[in-house]
Amino acid sequence: MTPVSADPVFVDRRSHRGNSPTPEYERRQFTNSHEELSPGAQELARAIDQYKLHHRRRFITYEEMLLVITSLGYRKEDA
Repeated sequence: MTPVSADPVFVDRRSHRGNSPTPEYERRQFTNSHEELSPGAQELARAIDQYKLHHRRRFITYEEMLLVITSLGYRKEDA
């Protein structure tokens, strides 16, 4: 019979180990390719990806998405 360890080893794969402020590789829900998108959508996708990497977020809120969009210079026109 194999002895059972009293202290199981837990590996927190979410923790970032390294010298850079953000991880070099982030697991994604969707593909990293934005080739099928229009140039404007590619720019937005890259900006959102950068935001998610910088803030170590897998998903973002609508408020965060609005922040990214306005950081790109987009503004709502008055009707």
